[in-house]
Amino acid sequence: MIRIGLLREGKIPADNRVALTPAQCKWIQKNAPDIRVIAQTSPDRCYSDKEYLSAGVEIKQDLSECNILLGIKEVPEKDLLADKTYLFFSHTKKQQPYNQHMFRTILEKRITLIDYECLEHDDGQRILGFGFFAGVVGAHNGMMAYGQRTGQYSLGRVHKQQSFRELIHTYFGLKLPRIKVAVTGSGRVAHGVLEVMNLMGIIEVEPDEFLERKFSYPVFTQLKGPGLYEHRDKGNYNREHFHEHPEEYKCKFLPFTKAADILMNGIYWDKGMPRLFEWEDLARKDFSITTIADITDDKGGSVPCNLGDTSIQDPIYGVDRQSRQKTTPYLPGSIDIMAVGNLPNELPRDASRYFGEQLIKYVLEDLVRGGSPVIERATMVSNGQLTEPYRYLENYAAGHSLR
Repeated sequence: MIRIGLLREGKIPADNRVALTPAQCKWIQKNAPDIRVIAQTSPDRCYSDKEYLSAGVEIKQDLSECNILLGIKEVPEKDLLADKTYLFFSHTKKQQPYNQHMFRTILEKRITLIDYECLEHDDGQRILGFGFFAGVVGAHNGMMAYGQRTGQYSLGRVHKQQSFRELIHTYFGLKLPRIKVAVTGSGRVAHGVLEVMNLMGIIEVEPDEFLERKFSYPVFTQLKGPGLYEHRDKGNYNREHFHEHPEEYKCKFLPFTKAADILMNGIYWDKGMPRLFEWEDLARKDFSITTIADITDDKGGSVPCNLGDTSIQDPIYGVDRQSRQKTTPYLPGSIDIMAVGNLPNELPRDASRYFGEQLIKYVLEDLVRGGSPVIERATMVSNGQLTEPYRYLENYAAGHSLR
């Protein structure tokens, strides 16, 4: 009998998403009698203990009998059980300093860590993620912030809706001014943004039209890799080469800072990659963007004026264009930033349902049968030992300074 435990989220503030919904647990136990799912009791989940019990899932405080433990965010060191297999977003593969001690504890307790972020199809596409719903919520919040700034329309909060379907209903009758929205990226986050653009009736136009024309209705344009970056010498764009040698590329976004009102940023960013613009550009009089939804949320990353996370309760802050200091939002000399790190928590039931579907479809069967190449590539630590692809984390795992 394989016992799968659904962890109570221990990171503060507590995440309310789940890896498997009650209905998905019920389906698993019906179709795989050798699997039993146990949910750790939790007051914070978007699905209640009662809903799991009704689906035939046992509720317990102690999950030590489980072989496999599924969470969402990082697990506090004190809660990590020795000699278990864990799946969660560990946020350690970039050697994030704030999770270094947790990573050391994982090794010390002989844990096997499979990171959701590292689960990829053979072509490198990620299997699991909440990006689509991050895009949906981020786009809504960005549009909401622009409405607040200008007073031209009003949007409510996403988390006050019970579902994505209910959120869609709030867009009926929404009349938007003739705004221009620049959307960056082509992955799940961008797909979520495009969904909201279409639901709000914002019309897509080509990038050159966006730059050159004025419109009497709201428009957006989507900028993917080739439209954002080019090689400094050759003038071309190759996705694989760009990710291997980002320092050889320059960003082509600057003209859009003079045409757009809103930026919805959904691009992946890592150190060495060119930014969309620099602080000096932000201070220019022809910088027309007043609202930025930095949905991928990298502090000081592709959007340099991202000064750090906001919260679901208070999602917007301002940044003074000249002093570069954080301010209250919607001030004349500031630009408004939306940089919430856990956006899908505003639509947790929809986001969890989608996540669980992908987990069941592409991961679960191989996981309980003992592995697959996909799972092997995502296994950062096996029984307390770094696996070959993650040997670069040795100093990080040893607790050495990363300066």
